[in-house]
Amino acid sequence: MAPERESTRERTPAGATASTRPRPRLDQPRPPRRRLVPEWDPEAFGRLSERIARFLGTGRFIVWMTVVIIMWVAWNVFAPKDLRFDNYPFIFLTLMLSLQASYAAPLILLAQNRQDDRDRVNLEQDRKQNERSIADTEYLTREIAALRIGLGEVATRDWIRSELQDLMKELEYRKDGHHEHAIFPAERPRARDVDDR
Repeated sequence: MAPERESTRERTPAGATASTRPRPRLDQPRPPRRRLVPEWDPEAFGRLSERIARFLGTGRFIVWMTVVIIMWVAWNVFAPKDLRFDNYPFIFLTLMLSLQASYAAPLILLAQNRQDDRDRVNLEQDRKQNERSIADTEYLTREIAALRIGLGEVATRDWIRSELQDLMKELEYRKDGHHEHAIFPAERPRARDVDDR
């Protein structure tokens, strides 16, 4: 009875391979970890940066920026002293323009990088298309050369006409009774004119 009890009992791993942690399941994905840094979709962020960079490169942005700066300066020069929020050296305006420039530069660079990636993909596709076109052209060139070589061995219309005329003359000659001097086309030397090709 003692051996039966030992076989039914669960064995616990012992030694160097023993582990107290539960093993992760390999047939299921891990649950997402919580992060302190917020996550964002890089593609959506890239599209937004391209839209901003596209707007920054327009005349409308320059006009709006000029209007805002003129209103800012006019308000802080002509408004009553209690309502002014940025006095003459306009330090706050300088800070805002520096902040705008510090965000605009990376957004423009990100948009340019995305455009470079698209251009690289387009160039790669164009290169592959050109390679296929060159391969097709080479194939067609070889086929045309093979056809020209094959046509060199084909009887042309003029050659067939000349052969038929020779046969007609031969038959007329035979009909007249000159059998001994008749030369059949098979006995004639087989030479073709160069112009027949």
